[in-house]
Amino acid sequence: MFARGLVLLPLTAAALVASACLDRPANDAPRARGDIHLPNSGEVIEAEVPRNATLASVLRAHELGDAVITGIVDAARSAFDLRRLRASQPYRLEVSAAGAVREFVYRIDADRFLRVSAAPAPPSAPAAEPGFTAEVVDYPKETAVAAVRGTIDREHSSLVAAMDTAGEGVSLAIALAEVFGGEIDFNSDLQPGDEFELVFEKRLSDGRFAGYGEILGAEFRNDGRVLRAFRFEQPGQPAGYYDEQGRSLKRFFLRSPLRFEPRISSGFSMRRLHPVLGTWRSHPAIDYVAPTGTPVVAVASGVVTRAGWMSGGGKTVTIKHARGYETNYLHLSAIDVRAGERVAQGSVIGKVGCTGLCTGPHLDYRVKRDGQWVNPLVEHKRLPPGEPIAEAPLAAFTAARDAALARFVSRVPDPLVAAND
Repeated sequence: MFARGLVLLPLTAAALVASACLDRPANDAPRARGDIHLPNSGEVIEAEVPRNATLASVLRAHELGDAVITGIVDAARSAFDLRRLRASQPYRLEVSAAGAVREFVYRIDADRFLRVSAAPAPPSAPAAEPGFTAEVVDYPKETAVAAVRGTIDREHSSLVAAMDTAGEGVSLAIALAEVFGGEIDFNSDLQPGDEFELVFEKRLSDGRFAGYGEILGAEFRNDGRVLRAFRFEQPGQPAGYYDEQGRSLKRFFLRSPLRFEPRISSGFSMRRLHPVLGTWRSHPAIDYVAPTGTPVVAVASGVVTRAGWMSGGGKTVTIKHARGYETNYLHLSAIDVRAGERVAQGSVIGKVGCTGLCTGPHLDYRVKRDGQWVNPLVEHKRLPPGEPIAEAPLAAFTAARDAALARFVSRVPDPLVAAND
């Protein structure tokens, strides 16, 4: 079974509460619920946009006058494409005690809302038609730090399933796979009983989830190994992930050209019965079974030397790397790079497919070193560890590492246990 845990922790002393307790920003978009009556000050109506509705029909349902509806619609149209009004999105209508519309607010998405406000009537023209102004406003964002842990088992054997059971989304699973991409092949290395734990940033808007930030620290227990990663930015360098001793987790090669999920269907062999031709041939490759369209990434930075059709290999990408290495990616359904293009480690170069001689969607992944085919899995183990953090910022890294470790679910004291001590 999965071990579950979710702890929201403050990023700073000023951000002390979890998402459900965050104060709602002034003039923010509403949460759908029944009408709210404000004695002596008017009425606030909060609801959701019905299906097949227009802004005019939404306003007409609240028995507003034609002139008011026209004024709100014209103002809103100047700031927002009203064709993008979506069903089930919340809105709020505020009306004064005298029946005049003060404000209309519509939640566009997790990041923005549309606000239409009544413009002050000129003193010299009290009988003039009501005027309105409109603007699209960004929601104020808050960042909390969360911690989560999970376990791989036979029923949920993928990182995505484990993360989902722990209450978090697929994008966080992808980010975690990228952190440990040089150490774990998430296509083949995961075992029942493997555990993970991480501390990460959560973006909140009006108390609602609005996306993930950075992973600050992570631990993966894989087949008896304990791997840890901590985010740190050395002066003058982009942020990276380092182990407890401050050694970079960024290897020359990633363990796999697929982030995770697929399985190995055929290994490296110099004599294999070809499934289509029926003859014994060399197969200096690792075959990964994956659905058509699965993104394929470059295992190392380099220059694309081939991006096109290669006989039985179908659509193929070949990349030349430093240290005499070359990688090949065969049977692609689509190619996202061009010959001569420089690509970075982890960048998408194509999609899994079944072009050329193949029996089903998969990726044929091959590696050459100094012109000779080598087993990708064996070769990766021979690569040296990453560069360590320089001596000067090492103390700052140690502090960041210890702060992340202290926030792991397994290390946060249980308040009930602490109260009984």
